Amino acid sequence: AMVKGRFLGACLLLLAAALADGEGEEGKRGVPLLDAGRLEKFMDELPDMPVLRGYGVAEGGNLVAGELAVGMYDTMWKFHRDLPATRVFAYGASRETATVPGPTIVAMKGVPTRVTWTNHLPPHHILPWDRSLAAARVGNAAGIPTVAHLHGGVQQSTSDGHSMAWFTSGFATTGPHFSSPAYEYPNQQLPGNLWYHDHAMGLTRVNILAGLLGAYRVADPAAEAPLGLPSGAEFDRNLVLFDRDFRSDGALFMNATGNNPDVHPQWQPEYFGTAVIANGKAWPFLRVRRRRYRFRILNASNARFFRLSLSGGLRFVHVGSDSVYLARPVPTEGFLLAPSEIADVVVDFAGSKHDAVTLRSDAPAPYPGDPGEKADTVAVMKFVVGSKLEHDPSTVPATLMPRYPKPDTREAVVTRHIAMYEYTKNGTDEPTHLYLNGAAYTDPVTETPREGTSELWEVINLTDDNHPLHVHLAVFAVLKQRSLRRVDEFRDCMRGGASGGAGGRNDALACGMRRHLAGGRRHVVPRQERGWKNVFKVRPSTVATLLVRFKPLEESSATASGKSGRFPFDVTAGPGYVYHCHILDHEDNEMMRPMKIVR
Repeated sequence: AMVKGRFLGACLLLLAAALADGEGEEGKRGVPLLDAGRLEKFMDELPDMPVLRGYGVAEGGNLVAGELAVGMYDTMWKFHRDLPATRVFAYGASRETATVPGPTIVAMKGVPTRVTWTNHLPPHHILPWDRSLAAARVGNAAGIPTVAHLHGGVQQSTSDGHSMAWFTSGFATTGPHFSSPAYEYPNQQLPGNLWYHDHAMGLTRVNILAGLLGAYRVADPAAEAPLGLPSGAEFDRNLVLFDRDFRSDGALFMNATGNNPDVHPQWQPEYFGTAVIANGKAWPFLRVRRRRYRFRILNASNARFFRLSLSGGLRFVHVGSDSVYLARPVPTEGFLLAPSEIADVVVDFAGSKHDAVTLRSDAPAPYPGDPGEKADTVAVMKFVVGSKLEHDPSTVPATLMPRYPKPDTREAVVTRHIAMYEYTKNGTDEPTHLYLNGAAYTDPVTETPREGTSELWEVINLTDDNHPLHVHLAVFAVLKQRSLRRVDEFRDCMRGGASGGAGGRNDALACGMRRHLAGGRRHVVPRQERGWKNVFKVRPSTVATLLVRFKPLEESSATASGKSGRFPFDVTAGPGYVYHCHILDHEDNEMMRPMKIVR
């Protein structure tokens, strides 16, 4: 039966390849789109993804560095009971075990994980590839560029998944910063939640949409076990959310015609799908007992925000945000999760008055939408709650990880202004590209933080979108967020418009940023987002002030060798790091800038 099943899967794959030969939508245009509303919800059980142990165990029980080989495979995946199998690109230890999302890698604090990433993808993509972007170039060669980035990881830039360190199958073509597919993750960082995903320049949005993403944990049993939080595979679960569209034959769908096709034949500013996927299944269910569960919730969507809540009056208790534990738990009835953000929460089903609880979202798409717009509430998944109340040995302590350093603005040695722009053409509202500080991704580096220091970044959003900002290597604390007054006047000056006067282009102080902030609204930073993070949602027409830390969060990891504030590797080696908007469609169209750390 296993051989027969694999043969059938191979036949389906060959058929899908034949239909999609060329690029993306070619050969698929006659297949109608699926009305996702016709798929019955809560039919598939929420799966747990395979687990790869990122460490080894030597004789005597000592932990040693883990050696993993993780490939990118062209395979088939079943998103819903009533949907034909879908051709995807997936991570896995083998083609037979590749999944969407990929396997969860569990690493141990202080024990390196070495991963050799291998590309087994076909010559042509299954989704539209817009080569008008500043994309990974392969010339006349065939092949799909890929490179894996460990989001939230603290690693040397040669192992960071630089966007220009991509490679195709068999290394037939490589990017200008490619050095090796073997990456080392030191894991000398505090315990928390990370994720890995494709990061190839101009292709991140389509490679992740095809399925190249997975969860990663850094565990520290000595520090975490005393907390008493829900633990074990049944009660401590990763929950990876994203949205997708399909054709009626199960194929992934991404519109092949751009909003501004004269400039970008395919690229669109945001991708939104009508089916909500959790752990690779559309609207799944999970049977739970009447006790506490821990959910490490990742938003892996291209552009969709989730504003999550639970039916029946149940609430979340936040214990971590992104890759870092909170100092104290924070209860909420609902919260907003941007693309690439991670919320680590505990839910106690003992208090449920019903035998079913729905996880739901009511965030507009795109977010925040038009003023006064009320978005529909959509289901994400369902929890089927057991009838019997049972003993629960877990708890949520009053304090979690309070030993982290508190943000101190006196540490800042530099203040930088990072402005977010969207550009249009010919008087239309359709964007052609998005820049940070008015510079293209390939323009010379302008951000050169010094290792062992902290900086104040005043991030100025001059667009109508909410942009989740992500900084590689660093963590940051959000100090405040304020609205700009007379924002059109300020934007015009920043862009060097007719009324810009002597202010010039992209000069926040000369354009009177302080004057435009005076009297502006102060936006409350949610309590669960006041710790150290690596993603923050920058509201439209606001300035967010971040204290960005370019040194280890836990001093002991930096001072073991007597080098205070130093990382356990050479931060100056390799191609360097980046910071960018984590709406994937924005990142791919140059809302990303290079960054070099200096000593």
